[in-house]
Amino acid sequence: MDRTYTPRPLDVSAYPLLADLDALLERLAENTHEVWAERRIAEGWSWGPTRDDAERKHPCLVPYNQLPESEKEYDRATARETLRAVLALGYHIHRP
Repeated sequence: MDRTYTPRPLDVSAYPLLADLDALLERLAENTHEVWAERRIAEGWSWGPTRDDAERKHPCLVPYNQLPESEKEYDRATARETLRAVLALGYHIHRP
């Protein structure tokens, strides 16, 4: 294992997201949660009031709209950085 790994994400600081992408950002955040939850459930996890790795229980195995705001923001951050990376790579986002 290489212990000298230093993450180097794209510099997206010059790519702010415009407000017209808020709905897309929220939908991508929801999808991020759905993909995570689907994977966890496939691995044998189920809902529990507290996280328990041994019992494979997790309190966030609920629909996105039932997540605490802090968890939604975690998913939004992933979606936000992904959208900004798309822009930094020279792509354009257009709604059909």
